[in-house]
Formats: sequence, C-alpha cells, structure tokens
Amino acid sequence: MNAPIAPNTVSSWDNLLEGLWRQNPVFVMMLGMCPTLAVTVSAMNALSMGLATTLVLVASCGLVSMLRHIVPKEVRIATYIVIIATFVTAVDYGIQAVSLTLYDALGAFIQLIVVNCIILGRAEAHASKNPPTTAMLNALGMGAGFTVGLLALGTVREILGAGALFGVSLFGASFQPWVVMVLPPGGFFVLGGWLLVFAWWKKRQPKVSAKPSTSTQGA
Repeated sequence: MNAPIAPNTVSSWDNLLEGLWRQNPVFVMMLGMCPTLAVTVSAMNALSMGLATTLVLVASCGLVSMLRHIVPKEVRIATYIVIIATFVTAVDYGIQAVSLTLYDALGAFIQLIVVNCIILGRAEAHASKNPPTTAMLNALGMGAGFTVGLLALGTVREILGAGALFGVSLFGASFQPWVVMVLPPGGFFVLGGWLLVFAWWKKRQPKVSAKPSTSTQGA
C-alpha cells in the first residue's frame, strides 16, 4: 500500500535538488551573472540578494502556476513580467524598511531582479506547465542554488578582500587585504575558481559511484 507514495516523494526531492546541484543557476547554467559578479563583494550582500531573488522566484512561480490555465498564450510573457515586477517592488520596499545601508549596497540590482533570466525562465519553462506545489518546490531549489552560488563568491571575496566574514574581522589589523578581490576583476577570478572546483567535483562523481559496482562484479 505504501508503494505509490515513494515515487512522489523521490520526485519531489529531486525537483527541489535540481536547482541546488544538477542545474545550479550559477555554476551549471551560468545565469544571473550580472548580480553574481556585482553584489558579491561581501557575504552579507550575497546572502541578501540570494534571499531576495529566492522570495521573488518562489512567489512568482507559485502565482504563474495558479494562473497557467487563465492567462492567454499571446500575453503570457508580459503577464509574467508584471507578476515578477509586483513581487520585486514589494521586496524592494521591504529591504528599504529593514536597512537603508543594505539597500544602498545592493543598489539597482534589486530592481533588476525583474529581468533576471532565472525567474522568467522558470516561470516560462516550469511554472506555466506544472501545479503550484511542484512549481514552488522547483523555484525554491533554484533560489537556494542561486543563493549558495552568490554566498560562495561573497565569502571568498570578503575573506580575501577585507579579512572579514559578515563584517567580523578574522585576521586582525596585521592582515594585508587583496584589494583586487573587492574590484570587478576579483569577481571573475573567484567565479572561475569555483567553476573549476564544481566541474572537478562533477567529473569525479561517476568514478566514485562506479567503484562499488566494480568491486561487486569482482566479488
């Protein structure tokens, strides 16, 4: 009697993990590169942008999915943009209310979430074809993957460029910061390094998983 439940559970879990690993927006699909390189000068900026994008992504995909049988195909893209812009405006005002310093640090990139290809792509390719729960799970995974990607860059750049993490000094006054890390070239250097690590890890996975089967055949 429990057999039919297992596939749904597995598929939901895979749906959530898709954006976090197999289709990571930063390290696999290379989407949203503008905010990825621009706002990741610190871990706090990176985390804030990732959470803001995730909130807009989940809310937009959920609403797009609910309206998928109502919105005419001819105006679907325009409708998606209006929906995304509505949630971006709410997030924009929310960040202003919480912290003007953070809002100034993120700059125009909060408003530019409207044209982030991750959100519009998920709305068109996934949310418009799936029920709300599935669409929001997938969006949550994509948002988490994007946040992890931003945080990976922001952490390295802040540690090397300022000798701190989330504003907390790590090495004391004697540390000589790598100024290049908080400049635009630093974003490219760190992104390239993480892409190499990610590609190496993905290439290594089949070899690791193949070892048990080889030993089983030998036994």
